[in-house]
Amino acid sequence: MKNINLLMTFLAMLTCYTLSFAGNPDRQGEAGASELLFNPWPTSSGLHGMNTSSVNGIAAMRLNVAGISRGYDRAMIGLSNSRLYEGSDLQFNALGIVLKMGKTGALGISLATVDFGDIPITFENAPEGTGAFYSPSFFHMGIGYSYTYENKISVGALLRLIGESTADVSAFGAAIDAGVQYVSGPQENFKLGISLRNIGTPMKFGGTGLNFRGPNPEGNSSYQLTFQHRAQGFELPSVLNLGLSYDFYLAQKMYIRGVGNFTSNAFSLDQAGGGLEFNFRDLVVFRGAYMFEIGEATIEEKNIYSGLAGGFTVNVPLSKKNSNKVAIDYSYRATHRFKGSHNFCVRIEI
Repeated sequence: MKNINLLMTFLAMLTCYTLSFAGNPDRQGEAGASELLFNPWPTSSGLHGMNTSSVNGIAAMRLNVAGISRGYDRAMIGLSNSRLYEGSDLQFNALGIVLKMGKTGALGISLATVDFGDIPITFENAPEGTGAFYSPSFFHMGIGYSYTYENKISVGALLRLIGESTADVSAFGAAIDAGVQYVSGPQENFKLGISLRNIGTPMKFGGTGLNFRGPNPEGNSSYQLTFQHRAQGFELPSVLNLGLSYDFYLAQKMYIRGVGNFTSNAFSLDQAGGGLEFNFRDLVVFRGAYMFEIGEATIEEKNIYSGLAGGFTVNVPLSKKNSNKVAIDYSYRATHRFKGSHNFCVRIEI
């Protein structure tokens, strides 16, 4: 009973806070730093990020930070590459490390960058390009902590620093994620999860790249002045996820997990969906999901991800004496533009 009371109190706090800034269709497209919504980890993106209740390890740092204290013995390290929107040059690279701290706590650190490829430099008098190239630098660093109480309730919080820049324009900000997971049932079959992400400071671009030379407004044309554009600030794309899952055991260490999730986006349409995950003795895992948007929108207003997603995991044990292993993860997510996104990851668990 005490566990339930703690869980309901935490859920109520998160929900009330979310309702205080809940979005509406009129705000669609107003948020910036949309790379905060990129999911580099195939174990989660293969389910369209709908495993809020069951996500664990390094993948939890992008979806529900409460899960970083679950799913491994001592430590987990992962390196991922995401080919976003196949047909473009956009890629998303991430490094994640989670470490157990005692029997109930865990610390997680994540680094992520967006690779835009080489973009030609153009000017008004050189629209075909100057022969030089540049690439914006989008960088995230997050550090989070999760605590598990009696193996039933996990709570966590994560601070993420955000940097976006070119050679002469930049913007910086910070965001906080919070989450909770509840586990119950004779074989820990039932799971409930809720996460609140990207609650942070508004961001604004500044730098010499916003300066321009213009005539003296007082009419003296003998010299020019340097003027500075004042950039408009923008909010971060806040998201609330609420998910459920249940494991149907077919045999020992072999089960089918059903997941369902609702996503409330403060600056775009809400989403809902479900998926299945088949785990064969922790050696091979197959997953697939379908997600849809709630409400009607034009093609310009739609989230780029909808429809089907799928993927798999192959675990290679390193020893019969312990649980050390190397895992290969892959996922594919359908998009209504381009040719979908591919996620690849290599993980080491010790």
